[in-house]
Amino acid sequence: MDRVEALRRLEDSRRQIDILDHEIMELIAQRTFLAGEIVQAKIVLGMDIEDKKREAHIQEKIKEIALEKKIDPTSLSQIMKILTSLSKKEQKKLLKR
Repeated sequence: MDRVEALRRLEDSRRQIDILDHEIMELIAQRTFLAGEIVQAKIVLGMDIEDKKREAHIQEKIKEIALEKKIDPTSLSQIMKILTSLSKKEQKKLLKR
């Protein structure tokens, strides 16, 4: 690979990452929106916002996916903890309305 090819690959890859980042943000927004649906159901069912069993299930599923996709499971676990925290914050915010 020469310098011109390297620069082209760099720019193409960065452009693709920018597109993926936008898609990830859209998915996070959708996931956060679903927190509203979840909190309404939890109210009717008399459930707490914290669901340790569900969170453990998510973490186990993430470990399996990480191994399958050959991605660092610790990093993916941290990302899911952040997303779970975001969902719980949204649910708590909606409960205060």
